[in-house]
Amino acid sequence: MCGRTACSLGADNLRRACAYRDSRGRRRRPEWIRAEGYRPSYNRGPQSDGPVLLSRRHFEKGADSSERVLTTMRWGLVPSWFKKDDPSKMPFNTSNCRSDTMLTKSSYKGPLLKGKRCVVLADGFYEWQQHNGGKQPYFIYFPQTTTTTETAEGEEGDKEWKGWRLLTMAGIFDGWEPPAGGDVLYTYTIITVDASKDVSFIHHRMPAILDGEEAIRKWLDFAEVPTQEAVKLIQPTENIVFHPVSTIVNSVRNNTPECMAPIELGVEQVKASSKVMLGWLKSSQEGSPKKEENELPRWTSQFIHSPSPKKTSSGVLQRWLGKEGEPAAKKRKA
Repeated sequence: MCGRTACSLGADNLRRACAYRDSRGRRRRPEWIRAEGYRPSYNRGPQSDGPVLLSRRHFEKGADSSERVLTTMRWGLVPSWFKKDDPSKMPFNTSNCRSDTMLTKSSYKGPLLKGKRCVVLADGFYEWQQHNGGKQPYFIYFPQTTTTTETAEGEEGDKEWKGWRLLTMAGIFDGWEPPAGGDVLYTYTIITVDASKDVSFIHHRMPAILDGEEAIRKWLDFAEVPTQEAVKLIQPTENIVFHPVSTIVNSVRNNTPECMAPIELGVEQVKASSKVMLGWLKSSQEGSPKKEENELPRWTSQFIHSPSPKKTSSGVLQRWLGKEGEPAAKKRKA
């Protein structure tokens, strides 16, 4: 499942991190719609507003369906047919949508068949492992790299984003209008699938992650990619890494960089050597002291935890370390 995420980038950096090429091959940054509603968060839960990426055509009829926009929506889908005057009175939880029922349950089937597909953006998501009567939280995210090659400037003066690679999760959205009239409330759900092998020891479900530009393009371009083709993208991915984090993330009221910081299991406080990551997280907001875009956190082997008794230490090291002293990173799929 997916019940907690983090997205710490400020609004402008988020837009830069979502740069793409449109159908004409032009490098673009998605335009913000309602940017004033966006607030970075290290610990975001359902019923809060989060950033999503979607086709411009959902807002402008006749627009190029390959063009993308950024906006905020409330997490927890409220279907357009919901008749009560208060969306909080929804009788069931819609923060997640199982992939095996998304084309059968009316809450999801309707908007999905209408092409209401979005990409939910996050630094990563949190999941809790049940053990010895307690729960250990983990932060799960894409492998990061500090060796991204800078590209030539595009029409908007963009250069390739060299900061944190955002986790891109497949979502379904809908618009609900209050029966008595008023503004449309846009809400979304995150599609979940069976967990991949590497994270199944933490939880048996995980978000459907869109790994790569082509997968994102197909999921968003509802005018060119029909539903039956798009749903083939909904699969578990092995291209993720993770580390244990402090139990301070258990409460959604705690919204600090420490929520994402690696810990050594068995030690509650944040270790001194995780301060590099904390510094990077704090400086990711606009208005912070200047930093190099590719200055990613560097984690050492003291944070490496064997996820399963069946896996050897050497296997964990190979999976987590691209080279000594750098973040965990598996080879990306070709």
